[in-house]
Amino acid sequence: MFKRIAQTAGFTGLLAALLLTLLQSFWVAPLILQAETWEKPAAVQAHEHAEGTSAGHVHDAEAWEPENGWQRVLSTTGGNLVVAVGFALMLAALYTLRAPASAHEGALWGLAGYAVFVVAPTLGLPPELPGTVAADLTQRQIWWASTAASTVVGLALMVFARHWLLKALGALILVVPHLVGAPQPAVHSALAPEALQTQFKLASLLTNAAFWVALGWISAWLFRRSEPGATHSGLNPAL
Repeated sequence: MFKRIAQTAGFTGLLAALLLTLLQSFWVAPLILQAETWEKPAAVQAHEHAEGTSAGHVHDAEAWEPENGWQRVLSTTGGNLVVAVGFALMLAALYTLRAPASAHEGALWGLAGYAVFVVAPTLGLPPELPGTVAADLTQRQIWWASTAASTVVGLALMVFARHWLLKALGALILVVPHLVGAPQPAVHSALAPEALQTQFKLASLLTNAAFWVALGWISAWLFRRSEPGATHSGLNPAL
């Protein structure tokens, strides 16, 4: 069973990561590059101002970051692969408890993951372009993790619980983080134009939707295909 989970997660993660990288390269990355053109002049201006107001200014070594082109694509692919394999492991483990009846059902599991890890956190912490002022990182991470956890519990109760009281409890748990509210900066400001920010949020949501549907569909198809006797019993693992 462990081998089955590992193989499913490995192949699924690779394919889904390549799809996500492709979509990001053609849609998301160009928006980030546009935002950086607004961020860099502001950074240069702030740097020059600091030089003019402080004596004995020392230049600190800049942190390394991948250059535009193959370095950035390779770094993005590596990060996407780690994340995709991790999520695919989670889905494959869930399949051992409740095996998908078809690859289409796996896509529904993918949509559930999309709701948990993308839609719910985005309601309070939308995707941000470079140059956007944000709240404290630790506070945002805590809220993000608690929102994802409450969404998992809430959806599980609403879908699988039989008693209406448990379903109502699930709905309540689902909205608690949003009633509390995500941490916000003292002043909201961004260097990139609002139109560009809107495009970036839409691109991020749609590319992640494609990623999660592919992750669920591929993982369910591979999991069913690796079932002992599936190819010899007349079952069609693609259905």
